[in-house]
Amino acid sequence: MMSLATAIDQVVLSSWDEFAAASDQLEGWVFRGQADHRWPLVSSLTRHLARYCPDPSLWPLREERAIRVFRRKAHVFLHDAAVLDDDLRCLALMQHHGAPTRLIDFTKSPFVAAFFAMQQLHGDAAVYALNTPALWKAAPRFDPTLNREAIDLRKPDSYQRYFAGNALPLVWFGEPNQMDARLVAQSGILVVPGTLEAPLERLLAGYEASEPLIRKFILPAALREPALRALYRMNITAATLFPGLDGLARSIDYELEMVWEQLIVDYQSRLGKS
Repeated sequence: MMSLATAIDQVVLSSWDEFAAASDQLEGWVFRGQADHRWPLVSSLTRHLARYCPDPSLWPLREERAIRVFRRKAHVFLHDAAVLDDDLRCLALMQHHGAPTRLIDFTKSPFVAAFFAMQQLHGDAAVYALNTPALWKAAPRFDPTLNREAIDLRKPDSYQRYFAGNALPLVWFGEPNQMDARLVAQSGILVVPGTLEAPLERLLAGYEASEPLIRKFILPAALREPALRALYRMNITAATLFPGLDGLARSIDYELEMVWEQLIVDYQSRLGKS
């Protein structure tokens, strides 16, 4: 295992077993997989707005309008429209149905994160590890009163007060009071930045903490095959992570790759007899 001197505690791995052993040491941390280790650790909303709205001063306006439009129309498809009145649940619903939001999906499982990193990688992948036990007690230096409990997004008006203005360099993490099936299946945790322009590691650098808050594991592309085989044996597939027919259909991607050796032998034997 080789450590690199970067702003983030960064580690390049040489084997799948090394990843399993390293992540096993991070009790209570949460993880996020990204298919390219060069991608910044930002939300889907940041990526979208950076591409289509070059003026960041207008980003809060764009975000506010997107949420308003979703709330105005989504009730048509919901059995219980009350979910739209809860800011965090509404954002989670948007996120998990494909809308860009400021939420960043993490998971309690390093192996689920590795699946998302390796399934459709673009070169070497990355798994980020967030030290939530330390972040639970940490606070931003600019205002130590704004700890996790103070800005809890499950409280009424917390989103409007601390996040909607896109002005406070904060980080909150947690789960909605009621989780949807996908969040449950993925052991998901939502990480929410207070400002959209800065990557997560820059926001965390503004926190007072007694230990590092984030770590980055780089998984070389050569590890994809052993990683996905190991994850398949753990029953970590798109079919289990995305409950329903959509997830099953997504999982067929890998079924096209994963063919057991004996099946090939039997198939070739049948061809030889025909």
